[in-house]
Amino acid sequence: MPVMSLQTGARLARLAKPVIDPGTLSIYGYRLTGPLLSEQDSYLRIEDVREVSGIGFIVDSADEFVTKGDIIKLEELLRLRFDLVGLKVIDEKRHRLGKVGDYSVDSSSFYIQQIQVDRGVMRSLTTTEHLIHRSQIVEINDEFIVVKSTAKKAEGKTSLPENFVNPFRSSSPQSQPESIERD
Repeated sequence: MPVMSLQTGARLARLAKPVIDPGTLSIYGYRLTGPLLSEQDSYLRIEDVREVSGIGFIVDSADEFVTKGDIIKLEELLRLRFDLVGLKVIDEKRHRLGKVGDYSVDSSSFYIQQIQVDRGVMRSLTTTEHLIHRSQIVEINDEFIVVKSTAKKAEGKTSLPENFVNPFRSSSPQSQPESIERD
């Protein structure tokens, strides 16, 4: 997606790769590419974006671009080398669900709202991708994302008590529920 200047109306750069904060599961900024960049290792922070529109990200000017050493938070996130796509996804019971294939982002807050889990070649023949909302995520680390298990917990007996009688089902065919006649 292009990055456009509000002052000149010209395209300044293109978004290359998001810088994701794994602690908040939000996009902090983007690495930029393009021939007009003064520094090849340039970044755009989300808080410096004026507007997101159909023509791209709109910023005041190229002065909004920063480098790795300019902002401590950016430098810390880049040091983590966190990449969401390709990360393994498991549930709380350590069952492998697949890998993150893609994700959706709220365009007003830049929080990642859902992750799409690709289930591998064999499972993809029988099932479609699996969408997981951010509220289902329990833990994120370097190796995998842990999500809440969807398996139902079997706690105690779930059968009905012995003395339970269903009035609508009877073993004798003659018994019918009473009907009420109106005058």
